[in-house]
Amino acid sequence: MNNYILYLLMLCGGVMIAVQPSINARLARFVGVLESSCISFAVGTVALFIVVLLAGRGSMREVTGASWWELTGGLLGAFFVTMTIFVVPRIGTAAAMAAIIAGQLATGVIMDHFGMFGGRHIPLDSSRMIGIALLMAGGWLVFRRVAS
Repeated sequence: MNNYILYLLMLCGGVMIAVQPSINARLARFVGVLESSCISFAVGTVALFIVVLLAGRGSMREVTGASWWELTGGLLGAFFVTMTIFVVPRIGTAAAMAAIIAGQLATGVIMDHFGMFGGRHIPLDSSRMIGIALLMAGGWLVFRRVAS
């Protein structure tokens, strides 16, 4: 698959990540924060189950060969979704997304530098460090407006 298409797909994923917390926070007004997070994961699980049935090519039985830490992605996702439901109504979508993106980029650069979890090794260089600094500064500017 073309790298431009992959980038476009992730751009669309970013749009969805920005919209999801506000939708979940709206649901939380009716059912509660933890309940909204649970419902969000339940709906996602059902949707993915249908996709797996229709288009899955792997084997769910092979999960027994995975290490314990390879199964923690759902816990990390649950924490992320729950925190966005809790935080977005308090500081706004833009400030929350700025913090999320800054944290993701900084973590991603570290993971790339060390080739963590079997990922590609991409050394940390000055341009990446400047990119992180600029993103952190942008996040601070967005959040500063909310904090004052």
